[in-house]
Amino acid sequence: MKEVVITNHVKVRRIELGNLTQGDLAKQVGVTRQTMNLIEAQKYNPTIKVCLLIAAALDTSIEKLFWLEED
Repeated sequence: MKEVVITNHVKVRRIELGNLTQGDLAKQVGVTRQTMNLIEAQKYNPTIKVCLLIAAALDTSIEKLFWLEED
């Protein structure tokens, strides 16, 4: 099976919206700031539920925030 990496633009979008903090976004989504940090650093793959909640909080579509990259 090929290695699949999930890439995201969460940090970019968060900053575009007026420099929303990781903590603020994490609170809106219902995760910890540490979890949001790991998601933004691409060291943790969130569940689809969390991806959808992040997209809604950042007023964008999930496709614009997360995508797959194959090695």
